[in-house]
Amino acid sequence: MEQTEQTTERKWSGRTDGNAWMQKSLINIYRLMDLRFLYFPMALIVPFYMLFSRKGYLAIYHYFRKRMHETPAKAFFHVYSNHFVFGQVILDRFAAYAGKKFELELDGYDVYQQYAKGEKGFMILTAHTGNYELAGYSLVSKEKRFNTLIYSGETDTILENRKKMLTKNNIRLIGVKPDLSHLFIMSSALRDGEILSMTADRIFGSPKYINCTFLGKEAKFPLGPFALAVQREAPILTVFVMKESVKRYRIYIRPITLSDKEKELPGKEKAACLAKKYVEHLEKTILRYPAQWFNYFEFWE
Repeated sequence: MEQTEQTTERKWSGRTDGNAWMQKSLINIYRLMDLRFLYFPMALIVPFYMLFSRKGYLAIYHYFRKRMHETPAKAFFHVYSNHFVFGQVILDRFAAYAGKKFELELDGYDVYQQYAKGEKGFMILTAHTGNYELAGYSLVSKEKRFNTLIYSGETDTILENRKKMLTKNNIRLIGVKPDLSHLFIMSSALRDGEILSMTADRIFGSPKYINCTFLGKEAKFPLGPFALAVQREAPILTVFVMKESVKRYRIYIRPITLSDKEKELPGKEKAACLAKKYVEHLEKTILRYPAQWFNYFEFWE
């Protein structure tokens, strides 16, 4: 059901920690050092991060206790694992900026190629799981420009390195703007037969949302991505990039398809069906990789 959120106050910014100097130093260190050497100090830092980031810690603890139905001891252990993996994912991002290579195993790449070679524009919906940014180094298309919506509040270091790494693969970064001008760019990209990529698991900045059952309880998901897909009659792929070892990720690519009956529904109901199917794909991924869910706020309020 479509509803309207009365407040858009942010409960967690999603901004990568650290100032620009620290981030540039990390990139330079990675040019000389193996990933494992920085993973070790990360394991020691995580308990202090959990201590001083109490809201984020409690949100993930409640996720393991209430949604994964774990005992207090097991939930606490998995909170640590979650923070440690998140730290690894952030370090992997900077390692990629420094030129390090990762093994990316593609599951469903034939579907992506089929869509990329077609004339219609299509959407890729992901979530704050795993390390989606690495998809930009393998999901390329010679036939279509790849447009990806990004959070504009990151440091210049991250934004500059993203642009350097991604634009060479024919990827355009679209920053979220207060004047909502990014919405027109997104719509135009689909109209022109291009690829549009974005996350679809947070309602921050979006006043309209859809309630969907996720991990056994209703949660709010943004209406915007699904309404745009209906408006532009754009096919949707879900893509989740999940960490499996130090240098290996698996990329899951799945299409969202509607039945003939669902295709005849009014626009709002059709958008709700798309949202429900997206959430089903997300849930399967989360159940397979429960420690790689990175939303550090009370998601099921």
